[in-house]
Amino acid sequence: MKIYNTLTDKLEDFKSLKENKVTMYHCGPTVYNYVHIGNLRSYILADILRRAFEYENFEVKQVINITDIGHLTSDADSGDDKMVKGLKREGLPISLDGLKQLSDKYTKAFEEDLYAINIKKPDYLPKATDYLENEIELIKTLETKGFTYKLEDGVYFDTAQLPDYGKLGGLTPINESEARVDVSGKKSPRDFVLWKISTDGHLGFPSPWGNGFPGWHIECSAMSKELLGQPFDIHTGGIDHIPVHHNNEIAQSEAAYGTLLANYWIHNEFVNLSGAKMAKSEGNILTLKTLEEKGFSPLAYRYFLLLSHYRSPTNFTWEALEAAQNALNKLKNTMSRMPLGSGVVNETYKAQFKEKIENDFNTAQAIAVIWTMLKDKDVSSEDKLATIKDFDKVLGLGL
Repeated sequence: MKIYNTLTDKLEDFKSLKENKVTMYHCGPTVYNYVHIGNLRSYILADILRRAFEYENFEVKQVINITDIGHLTSDADSGDDKMVKGLKREGLPISLDGLKQLSDKYTKAFEEDLYAINIKKPDYLPKATDYLENEIELIKTLETKGFTYKLEDGVYFDTAQLPDYGKLGGLTPINESEARVDVSGKKSPRDFVLWKISTDGHLGFPSPWGNGFPGWHIECSAMSKELLGQPFDIHTGGIDHIPVHHNNEIAQSEAAYGTLLANYWIHNEFVNLSGAKMAKSEGNILTLKTLEEKGFSPLAYRYFLLLSHYRSPTNFTWEALEAAQNALNKLKNTMSRMPLGSGVVNETYKAQFKEKIENDFNTAQAIAVIWTMLKDKDVSSEDKLATIKDFDKVLGLGL
């Protein structure tokens, strides 16, 4: 396996921490609304990684977290919490019970989307609120080691205490103009909140620093440490996580425990709509349900995404989705005409397929191998059928 590692900015041979075992953490959704089809690219990437490693006979341990509190409306340390914003939108009580209702509704919707698009359920779907004790203990560890300071509105990580802060994506030294917005009293704009004290004095969870909520970043660090240990093999997410969220995860985890957080960092590019990144805050989104209402199969969207390398931005259009659905239907119809029998996997084409997948998960070229094989008159229909089914263990197209 060769993986493009954002941490080193190069293609590397993959070496797992434990032989034939892979541990993976994927940044999951903040469950205050439905995920959009741009978000789903990250989870399809996570699924392709899992399937590819399982295809190579690795034992995979996979975590996709659920952020059910603590994610502010931007990467800033100010403004409403996204979950509180969701409560206000839906007219739910601004209370812990209201938060749970909101979280349960959109967690269920997220799991339904994963199922619809044939993403294997991860080993763990941990909720941030179930790991409050871990999050508080991690902040205490950072406090003891001198990496924190307290302001009226919360506890902050002092990035000046960590010389390599911002190392992911080549952001060292960080450009202050690209840092998070300032909060009055912060030592540096790039310092980030670990525990946010509730502004109304009662909504939130008890902590040594006052009632409030864990910072978005501390949640991921605490959950990954508890479920996978530190370091673990692979951490993934969208490229928008690189400058802030993932660099902050790295900073607090490595400051606390003195080891790398993860050995490989993999980031997918955006799905653009009308030339712009999809974003709930901009109202520029489509959901999987919208595609289904227009007569498209969720698996057609999966096929559409697999036609681009995950590190290439892709532009969504209805015409492109229709072409993907037509191609997928053509493939299924071709397979339906193939005789069932004692077919075997064609090793020549399997070697070509594996070469594409093992080269940084190049699904577009892997799919091209299928279409090339279908034109090969020297391969029997029975063997073609067996081979495509074998390849679908990685592609997950429901073939």
